[in-house]
Amino acid sequence: MAVHSHAELTAVAVELADQGGLSAVSMRQVAKELGTGQASLYRYVSGRDDLLDLMTDAVTGEIDLDVPLHGDPVEDLVALAARAKAVHLRHPWLSDVPPEPLRLGPRGMDFLEYALRAMAPVRLPGRTKMEIVALMSALVAQFARAETQVGRATTDRQAAQAAYLTQTASHGDHPHVAAAMADHTGADPAEDPQPLFERTMHRVLTGLVLVDIPAAEADEETEP
Repeated sequence: MAVHSHAELTAVAVELADQGGLSAVSMRQVAKELGTGQASLYRYVSGRDDLLDLMTDAVTGEIDLDVPLHGDPVEDLVALAARAKAVHLRHPWLSDVPPEPLRLGPRGMDFLEYALRAMAPVRLPGRTKMEIVALMSALVAQFARAETQVGRATTDRQAAQAAYLTQTASHGDHPHVAAAMADHTGADPAEDPQPLFERTMHRVLTGLVLVDIPAAEADEETEP
């Protein structure tokens, strides 16, 4: 009987997902690619959920954590989020992996440690910092998913959607929408989405990280 490893199973599963999406990954298909029986895979993983854990952790390891921190928590987190989004765009299926609070392998722990180290100068409870990392990761996945879907949409469909919004807003029933769209007039649908991502992440993280809370409250919430 051929002997395989977690790394081999993971590499095959990631390749399947990269080519056909998360739905293309099954224990049966991974076994077929490895040239072995499906039952033999259960020597390494208990099921597909374990395989997803391995896949998620493997591609999380592609996020560069050797980038030096500059001491500005917001800027360091925005830069980290941008590197994480790049990995999501290389592996679009990653945004479809069901989120689980404890879906953290060794590389995921390294990512979390880096993010928390970036926030070390911030006077916030550890629990709050963990929540900030979780929200940041959720936004990264959402932006990556939206960017991937926009890339698949046809120009005609985008034009039709824009025309519908403009026409509907002009009827007068949605004055705030009309005003907002007027400010957006002339925007290029094909514009690089990265600046929007970075602006949004900067706004969100500034509001979350730079909030001023009383020292007593911070001390109380960090107590075990």
